[in-house]
Amino acid sequence: GGRGWAGGEAVGGREGVLGGGGGVAEGESRKFLLEVGGEEEECFVVRYGGELYAWVNRCLHVPMTMDWVDNRFFTQDKRYIQCATHGAWYEPDSGECVAGPPCGKRLIRVPLEVRAGQLVARSPEE
Repeated sequence: GGRGWAGGEAVGGREGVLGGGGGVAEGESRKFLLEVGGEEEECFVVRYGGELYAWVNRCLHVPMTMDWVDNRFFTQDKRYIQCATHGAWYEPDSGECVAGPPCGKRLIRVPLEVRAGQLVARSPEE
C-alpha cells in the first residue's frame, strides 16, 4: 500500500492507492501498474456514466496493450473502450467485447474500493 500515481502511473504491488479518483474525468482514463498473477501488469481506470471501472490493459484477442495513444482507450464518441491493434470494442462498465474478434469475452476486472477517501485497486486474484 501507500503507493499511487507516479508519472501518470501507479507503482506496482498487489494493491495500489490511486488517490482520490477525482483525477479521472468522465470519458477519460488513467493507467497504473499492479501485480496480476505474480507479474506486474499495466492496468487502467476509466470514468464512465459517473462511475470508475478498472481493467487489466490486455486485449482478449491478442494479449497486447490496448491504448492507441498512451493512456487513450475510448472511441471518439467515448462510448466504448477500443483496442488499437485490431479495433475490438469493449463496454466500459462490464468489460464485455461487443465488436471485433474476441466478441462476447470480457476484460479482466480490477476490483476498486474507496478507503479513507482514497481509491484503491486490488489484484484480481484476491
